[in-house]
Amino acid sequence: MTDRTHILDTLRAQIEPFNKKGVTVSEATTFQGDLEWDSLTVMDFVAAIEDEFEIIITMNMQAEIETVGQLADAVEKLKG
Repeated sequence: MTDRTHILDTLRAQIEPFNKKGVTVSEATTFQGDLEWDSLTVMDFVAAIEDEFEIIITMNMQAEIETVGQLADAVEKLKG
């Protein structure tokens, strides 16, 4: 299993408790459009991701991340 595959699997697992609409999560899934998350949900989710991967996602990075795939890329870069 590649690092990216592992990251995506972990992200999907972390998204699940926040996935109130039961959306099928893919790399193209958007947090705001598809999952319809509000800012509080995003903050809770980011905190969970930061803890899981032991990284810090800056506010500037958060503003640029719209999809699960983009988040996986950011996590991979921060971990590297």
